[in-house]
Amino acid sequence: MSVLAIQTRGLTRRFGALTAVDHLDLQIEKGTIYGFLGPNGCGKSTTIRMLCGLLTPSEGTIDVLGQTLPQDAEALRLRIGYMTQKFSLYEDLSVLGNLRFLAQLYNLPGAVSRQRITQVLSEYGLDKLRAQLAGSLSGGQKQRLALAAAVLHEPDLLFLDEPTSAVDPENRRHFWEKLFDLCDQGTSILVSTHYMDEAERCHRLAILEAGKLCAEDEPKKLLQPLTGRIVEVEADDMRTVKSRLQKLEQVRSSAQQGIRLRVLLNPGVQDSLEFVKNHLSDLQMHCQLVNPSLEDVFVQVTRGARSGGRQ
Repeated sequence: MSVLAIQTRGLTRRFGALTAVDHLDLQIEKGTIYGFLGPNGCGKSTTIRMLCGLLTPSEGTIDVLGQTLPQDAEALRLRIGYMTQKFSLYEDLSVLGNLRFLAQLYNLPGAVSRQRITQVLSEYGLDKLRAQLAGSLSGGQKQRLALAAAVLHEPDLLFLDEPTSAVDPENRRHFWEKLFDLCDQGTSILVSTHYMDEAERCHRLAILEAGKLCAEDEPKKLLQPLTGRIVEVEADDMRTVKSRLQKLEQVRSSAQQGIRLRVLLNPGVQDSLEFVKNHLSDLQMHCQLVNPSLEDVFVQVTRGARSGGRQ
């Protein structure tokens, strides 16, 4: 039986009349990378803040690493790391100064502090930047420093709130390589993102919309229900194609990607390819079935949630 790093039941947070997180049930296994995928305002950050003990839930229960929150938040503090979306270290301190300050906050003994600081400076490519003020670092360098700071005390569980939103693709790739290294060493990771390629890297993924859990599974398994329902259309008059298809109730969504239109059909359509061909038979066009992407899943489940169902 798997051991859970995080378990919630009916987790809810309200801000006045607004329900930011709505009866969220989570079971996140230890030693995995678990992702939150969703648009801005869907409740990702609010959920993470409750799981860190920084925000009290309006309803529901939280168990993190065997501790009950918010009662045991102080006991949990030294066992978790938290990297916020916005760079939150001291910009008027050097890289080394920030790490030394955090080592004191984490109550690391002198010898352990020096060893860990030396280790993370080397591991995250910050050794030559140790004397540089944090505020003068590039976006990618700040990101590496923030991650080094979050893992300085070797936490059992790491929370990352949209950690790559301000960096370029190469730095994002390097960042994820570090996350897998941490996971291989036994660290459990919860990361929120709105990048589809990052979501695909997670061992397990939750898609959130308006504070609700719309879908949850391994990324590859989330794709399976959409197999045979995605048609790609290429035509000279793409505007007419899109306009015509969008009027059909059987079409869940359509999105242009370069010179092609990607069409997602509702589950009741028996033969997606023939359906699209029949409705465009008077036009010069070419269409084919293609494999679903995580973006297709996202559109499917979030629009289903808005209309009151998952399909």
